[in-house]
Amino acid sequence: MAPNSSLTADRSRVRVRRGRSRSSPRPQGGWGVPWLYLTPALVVLGGLLVYPIYQLGLISFFQYTQAQVSGGEPTTFKGFGNYSELFSDSQFWQVLLSTVLFAGACVVSTLVVGCALAVLLTRVRAVPRLVLMLAALGAWATPAVTGSTVWLLLFDPDFGPVNRILGLGDHSWTYGRLSAFFLVLLEVVWCSFPFVMVTVYAGIRAVPSEVLEAAALDGASQWRIWRSILTPMLRPILTVVTIQSVIWDFKVFTQIYVMTNGGGIAGQNLVLNVYAYQQAFASSKYSLGSAIGVVMLLMLLAVTLVYLRLLRRQGEEL
Repeated sequence: MAPNSSLTADRSRVRVRRGRSRSSPRPQGGWGVPWLYLTPALVVLGGLLVYPIYQLGLISFFQYTQAQVSGGEPTTFKGFGNYSELFSDSQFWQVLLSTVLFAGACVVSTLVVGCALAVLLTRVRAVPRLVLMLAALGAWATPAVTGSTVWLLLFDPDFGPVNRILGLGDHSWTYGRLSAFFLVLLEVVWCSFPFVMVTVYAGIRAVPSEVLEAAALDGASQWRIWRSILTPMLRPILTVVTIQSVIWDFKVFTQIYVMTNGGGIAGQNLVLNVYAYQQAFASSKYSLGSAIGVVMLLMLLAVTLVYLRLLRRQGEEL
């Protein structure tokens, strides 16, 4: 009788569990409910991003100049004619090379300054740390036009204090090609390093102090600690700030346009964003400017895809 009673008890438990599972509430609507909540955001993003990108790509396939804007001539389809004209222009390749080199120099300089100051924040006391953080955040919050104007005043050949301190007389920093790029690089680094500094500082504070203390007791120098301990542990954070810096510095416009007066003497300081602006609005070649914009979009999209792939890979490892 004992085996039969135990078997009956097991069957009753199974029936109770089935009854509970049937009576348990189920989500209503399936996958439609999350998408319903996301609809307002998707509508806003579609209006702000998708439609302008669509118009940009559409204009790049047509002959669209001031004559077509004013209605004097009909809009004609050119296909890839604008892209063929763009890629056959030697100035475009020169500007592209200048953009890549300038963006690379800005990214490396920003990372070096931001990481160095992040390490410094961990070495100073509370008051100097607070002052440095406030000064960095002030630089980060300054509008690009305002910051560019201030840097021009600092390096002004007649009234700027930098030339007086360095004893350079009336040297013009914006006259030479390299010196103008260097001046713009300083301003870009000045307004960009706070993001790297704050992000890397937060990552360093998350590293266990016992690890750093053990390395210091073993006689490791600060450079060895950074290279062998902090860098591997901060690799996800460094990847994020590097990719974002590449995207930001590749599409610099305001600093170049303000500090070099629209691209420098004879266009010697042009970058892709300023070059597209000149083609579209100064020369009224809106279709050619749109083609430059599409090329920049595809290049930045490729960088973004690499960024997302790295994030996914790091997420799997973590």
